[in-house]
Formats: sequence, structure tokens, C-alpha cells
Amino acid sequence: MLMRFDPFQDFPRPVTGTRRQPVSMPMDAYRDGEEVHIWIDVPGVREVDLDVTVEKSALTVTAERSWEPSESMQVLASERPQGKFSRTFQLGDNLDTEGMQADYDDGVLHLTVPVADKAKPRKVQIGRKALAG
Repeated sequence: MLMRFDPFQDFPRPVTGTRRQPVSMPMDAYRDGEEVHIWIDVPGVREVDLDVTVEKSALTVTAERSWEPSESMQVLASERPQGKFSRTFQLGDNLDTEGMQADYDDGVLHLTVPVADKAKPRKVQIGRKALAG
């Protein structure tokens, strides 16, 4: 259905002495009936700085956030990530990416992906076959 893509998953990860970096675009995903909903947090990103692309079964969300202090500002802290961020998700072939919709409100990107007709439950008719005898 929805597979998380990590290009570095096969590389060994150090276990001690490191802190895990927070995900730059945290997301939630769930299926509700015949739709899959994906909610991605991209606070501080303008709608024009968001890009959603689908190529085959790969869904890629790219966002860019930047802030340049003026010369008169004295920066006291700068912890919010800046720059270009991207996440790729592998969508199963049981989703209809042609019917995908995207909405953006209050820093949250909401993607709605319909379940493909071939993946929907269907009733199988049971017939009667004459037995050879």
C-alpha cells in the first residue's frame, strides 16, 4: 500500500554516541474506506514552494523553506531547518495515482489517493458445475 523509502536502509548505522535527526517532513498515513490519506507537516513553507510528483509508484514531496536575516538583525538562535527537503514514498500498485488530490492548509499537506478498482473487495459468483459420473 504505502512503503517508506530509505535509500540508506542497507547501510550500517552507528548505535552509540549519536542522536537521531528528526524527520524533516513528518507524516501520518491511513486508509479510510476506499481512500488512502497522507498528512505531511511542512510548517513555514509557502504553497508555491511545495512540489508533489508521482513517477510510476514513487511519490515525491519536495519543499523549500528559507530565511535570511537582515544585516540589522542579531540572530540569537537558529534551530529551524532551512533549505530544500524531500521525501519519497513507494506507493503500491493497488492505489490510483491518477486520481490523487492534494490540499494545503496551515502548514499541512494532505494527499488523498483513491484505492484502485483492482484492489477493491469484490464479490465472486459461485457457479455449479455438472459432475462427470
